[in-house]
Amino acid sequence: MPTSRSFPIVKKCVLAGATLSAVLIPCIAGAALGEPEASVQADGAMFHGSIKTTEHASYRLHEIQLPSGTTLREFAGSDGKVFAVAWNGPNVPNLRQTFGRYYDTFVTAAKVKHGGHTHLQIQQNDLVVQSIGHMRAFVGRAYLPQAVPSGVDLGELR
Repeated sequence: MPTSRSFPIVKKCVLAGATLSAVLIPCIAGAALGEPEASVQADGAMFHGSIKTTEHASYRLHEIQLPSGTTLREFAGSDGKVFAVAWNGPNVPNLRQTFGRYYDTFVTAAKVKHGGHTHLQIQQNDLVVQSIGHMRAFVGRAYLPQAVPSGVDLGELR
C-alpha cells in the first residue's frame, strides 16, 4: 500500500507525463480548444485513427481512436468551434496541441499547488482542466466554460 508520502510523487508524475507527452509525441489532434473543428478529419487520417462522429442536440462529438489505445473526444458547438476535449487510455494525448492557445494557461496553473495529490484540477474563468491517472491509465477533460453551449450538462463532457 502506498504511503502518504508517495502521493506527491504521483501528482508530479501525472504532470510530468503530460508535459513530456506534449513535448515528445507528435501532434495528436489539430482541432484544439477554441479552434474550428474542420481539422478533425485530417487529424484522424494523419494519425491513422478512426473517427466516429455523433450529433447531439447542442454539439457534435468527434471520437478519435488512436493507435496507442487512447480515445480522444472533441466536442464542437453549433458555431463549429471546439469547446471541450476529453481523453482516456494508456497515454495522455499531446496537450500542447489539444489545448492550443490555452496550453500556456494550463502549464502556469498546473504549477500552483493543488489540494489533491493523485489528480490535477484547474478551475479558471476561461479554462477548466480535470485529470487523473497513473501509468497506462489516464482520464481527463478540459473545457472552456464560456463556450459550453446552453443546455449541455458538464457530466456529458467525458
